[in-house]
Amino acid sequence: MSVRLKIAATIVATGLFTAFAVIATVLYAFERFENETTYQRASAFLGRVNLTYDNLLEQHERQPEELNALLRNLVLYEPDSQLYLLDAQGTVLSSTGDVKLPPGFKVALGPVQAAAAAGGGVRRAMPYVMGDDPERMSADAVIAARTMRRALIRNDEPVSGYLYLVCHRSDLPASRLEALRSSFALPALAFIVAIVATMTLLAALVINSVTRPLRRLTAAVAEISRDGLDDGLAPSPAVALPPATPDEIGQLTGAFAMMLDTCRRQWRELRRLDHFRREGVSNLSHDLRSPLTATVACLETLDGRWQGDTARGDDRRLVEVALRNTRNAARLVQSLGDLAQLDEPEFKLHAQLVDAGELLDDIALRFATTAARRGVALVAEQADADEAQVHALLDIELFERAVANLVENALKFCSRGGRITLLSRRVADEVHVSVADTGAGIAAADVPHLFDRFYQSRQSVAPATGEGGKGLGLAIVKRIAELHGGQVSVHSTLGEGTCVTLTLPAAGAA
Repeated sequence: MSVRLKIAATIVATGLFTAFAVIATVLYAFERFENETTYQRASAFLGRVNLTYDNLLEQHERQPEELNALLRNLVLYEPDSQLYLLDAQGTVLSSTGDVKLPPGFKVALGPVQAAAAAGGGVRRAMPYVMGDDPERMSADAVIAARTMRRALIRNDEPVSGYLYLVCHRSDLPASRLEALRSSFALPALAFIVAIVATMTLLAALVINSVTRPLRRLTAAVAEISRDGLDDGLAPSPAVALPPATPDEIGQLTGAFAMMLDTCRRQWRELRRLDHFRREGVSNLSHDLRSPLTATVACLETLDGRWQGDTARGDDRRLVEVALRNTRNAARLVQSLGDLAQLDEPEFKLHAQLVDAGELLDDIALRFATTAARRGVALVAEQADADEAQVHALLDIELFERAVANLVENALKFCSRGGRITLLSRRVADEVHVSVADTGAGIAAADVPHLFDRFYQSRQSVAPATGEGGKGLGLAIVKRIAELHGGQVSVHSTLGEGTCVTLTLPAAGAA
């Protein structure tokens, strides 16, 4: 999720939460207002009844039926209300309700006393009192109460009873509901819609102003990642870095600009050093080829002159050692020059559509004599004899060089009686070319470093030939595979052999 969407979601969630909180607060306040209004009306009504009728307890003792009729007449002008006469313990003595209460029914005395105290002028934190509704004991109701005293007050009975009024909650009549809808619902909805539209517009402006620099910064980073850090590939004006501002985004932009400048300086320095390295290696390789070639020619001449001369046996053995090491040095110099050329950024492949299997057959024929002389079987085959030709876009010279390096490496470490297999096959949109041998294998710890330059993975001296490795053959193979858009992998087991696989794009995929 983008930053813009996150900010928008946060604003929407905050707005919804605020709206719900405001609605809940309004409903709660409206309920409190309704309860307080009901309580004030009920308390005033009981005050008038208490002033007019101060002998309700005595009348209940003399004529209870007439008292019930009197109480019903009193509540005719108080709809949705029931009036009760209670004794000092909260027992219902008389009721105006239609529900017949069981004898000795009592209501909670605490709310009654609190309501009576508030009606007597005692201030409370709560502007109304909630108490028991004898007809609906499962729900609280707004109540009002007044203390009742007998004409003759005894010292042990300061309160003889209570006049208890319960106000029921009722649904609004249709006329009041319609009035509420016309006066509140439609204007409120219109007001809410206007607020939502205004806040949405303001939120969009805020989000756009906050995220615009981030989008420009992201576009600049993406273009730099795509085009690199070369001086000629600087960001275009359309996606230039946003101007520095005093806020956090401006500080981030300034820090990124400084980091980009540092990276460009370091990149230029690295390119200069890399160019110096490649040019130096190429020049060194070129300069060393002539003296090494001359040295090899001289040593071969001496070896030819002393051939058959028993008196020169020791000298000839020294010449053979010098000749072998000189040839190794010449091959190393040649490999260094080739690798430097392959590393050049301007190096281009001369790719052609060819059959990889035919190239493997040619390579097998080239090394057939050497393999036979060393007693190693060298064969080229395909995964399926009936399989169609394995075509790929290949630079023939480089591809043959890579496979030849692998075959030469396998011949070094494959003893007499061993086998080297060249295999080509197509797997989906890829061409797999592998060179497998039955040699000594490679230790698992050496496999990850095989393609590192100048790293010798096996023994310093090849057991089959006595020749040392240069540490560049597999590095050249890896570079050739990368130039073709592929990769190289190795699977080896000690004592069983090694299989090196080139994975290249097939003709259709390329």
